[in-house]
Amino acid sequence: MQDSIFTKIIKGELPSHKVYEDEYTYAFLDIHPIVAGHTLVVPKKQVEFVWDLDDEDYQHLMNTVKRVAKHLRDTLEVPYVGVQIIGVDVPHAHVQLIPFTDPAEYHQRADMDAEPDHERLAEIAAKVAL
Repeated sequence: MQDSIFTKIIKGELPSHKVYEDEYTYAFLDIHPIVAGHTLVVPKKQVEFVWDLDDEDYQHLMNTVKRVAKHLRDTLEVPYVGVQIIGVDVPHAHVQLIPFTDPAEYHQRADMDAEPDHERLAEIAAKVAL
């Protein structure tokens, strides 16, 4: 299997704005965020779909999702952190965490054509890193 873009990020072959890392998972800011703090949580083991992870890896992923979501909520002082598992863009299981105050924010679409603002992403990563 060819390494996904997420595997390349985990290996340090591509840059990212890391929020959290442990032995099993890696969390980093989406470069095309819906809102500030939009974070992707991925297992270090490359499996295409979340539902195909073995039970242990799934539990590690969800424990990290919970930990990062609570931290985003507290650090960014928002009442909600939405969760999306879509699985169509990158063949590597991932969970999107989207902090928001108003439901309209959660339902926005990211501008995938916009150039990433790496300076702003670095500021947010520094603020929300665990």
